[in-house]
Amino acid sequence: MVMTDYNTEASEKYELVVGLEVHAQLSTQSKIFSADSAAFGAGPNEHVSMVSLGHPGTLPFLNKRAVEYAVKLGFACHGRINQYNNFARKNYFYADLPKGYQISQDQHPVITGGYVTVKLPDGNTRQIAIHHIHMEEDAGKSMHDQHDTHSLIDLNRAGVPLLEIVSEPDIHSAEEAGLYITELRKLLRYLNVCDGNMEEGSMRCDANISVRLKGATTLGNRCEVKNLNSIRNVQRAIEHEFLRQVSVIEAGGHIDQNTLNFDANTGETSVLRSKEMANDYRYFPEPDLQPLQLSDEYLEAVRKTMPALPEELYHKYIAELGLNDYDASVITADHDLVMYFEQLIKHTTNYKSAANWLMGTVKSYLNEHHLTIDMLTLLPQQLAGLIQLVDSGKVNNTVASHKIFPALLTDAGNTAVQVAAELNLLISEDGDELEGFIKEALAKFPDKVVEYQKGKKGVLGLFMGEIMKRSKGKIDPQKTNQLLIKAIMAK
Repeated sequence: MVMTDYNTEASEKYELVVGLEVHAQLSTQSKIFSADSAAFGAGPNEHVSMVSLGHPGTLPFLNKRAVEYAVKLGFACHGRINQYNNFARKNYFYADLPKGYQISQDQHPVITGGYVTVKLPDGNTRQIAIHHIHMEEDAGKSMHDQHDTHSLIDLNRAGVPLLEIVSEPDIHSAEEAGLYITELRKLLRYLNVCDGNMEEGSMRCDANISVRLKGATTLGNRCEVKNLNSIRNVQRAIEHEFLRQVSVIEAGGHIDQNTLNFDANTGETSVLRSKEMANDYRYFPEPDLQPLQLSDEYLEAVRKTMPALPEELYHKYIAELGLNDYDASVITADHDLVMYFEQLIKHTTNYKSAANWLMGTVKSYLNEHHLTIDMLTLLPQQLAGLIQLVDSGKVNNTVASHKIFPALLTDAGNTAVQVAAELNLLISEDGDELEGFIKEALAKFPDKVVEYQKGKKGVLGLFMGEIMKRSKGKIDPQKTNQLLIKAIMAK
């Protein structure tokens, strides 16, 4: 559907209201109610058993690691941990749901309330409220593009543990939605409970979208867009659906409460199925699983295993390490980068230089070679040694980044000092040799000496470049700069 300029103008009268349901696939080794492997990437229907296939007489048993991961996310999102939990059967039929029901939580979700803090582009922060988080098992996967006339079913995913994180209808722009999912994915990765890989389906999102006139307090009819597999597609779907719903209302129409599909190629939504005000899933207590009681002692034990989270580390890097907002934000945005940085600062106190190296030379190398920081062969202590070598004035930054850094990448057992010595890169302490380089540079460009003396300071770089070339980089730029100016003015 093509939106008109009129619709865009009319949209100024309306407020967007969005609630997101994020499904996070937990990084457990086995499924939530069976011993089947939960690993991604196996051949079709290889990670199944009679339990996950729902054979008569089989009984589920709860994965304790999945419970621990749920509690950790509850702590991270400032939610209330419900100590009494039970499970329910959510009954519906899909071809990829082998039992004909999904074991989930209904009346007693493991987490209620809480929030995720997002940082807005203007520098302010906002807390996006969470309604609840519950545990459940995933369904299998239907594939409609593998055969000309048949749909194929892969049940490897059936029974994989999920946390469904349901926000309040508390999001009012596509941008806010993107920030919320980004921050939530960051928390999941910091906790090491989900890899957050939306492309592989380990994190999926459904968006409940409605509009209402600005100032109104009653929510409009909502449409649910299912199975959005990237943050950008979540934002695109919200933007499109907002304008579509405004267009319908402005034309005198009514928003039907439907379940929608989003086409990433066209950027448009289409109706998957009609949806009544409430689905009748015929929930009833799961008879084969006992209620789960979480003791105070258990919760305290889990709390003690909580790692430092991005918000805490962000404030630590600014208040204790003296980094600026940009440095702290970039480093804490990537869990693996944080882990490397945390090891790095155990070996150096030059925190600003450590941040600069990671976001400059190291990041450029990783991008150029399509690597992630966890694949870097350079050990944190090696990089700390290189930083110390520069700080001590024994090599300059150019030599360190262009010659010593590449050499260290190929030899995990070497140190920066050893590489610098082997390659004869240490700055010469011979003052006579440096004076000789300066005299040779001035002799090569006598006309530029005159220009400098007449006030053209920009030519100083020409002399420095020549001295750098003659010395093969083995000079202290700051000291050389001072001696060079003194030599020019003495002529």
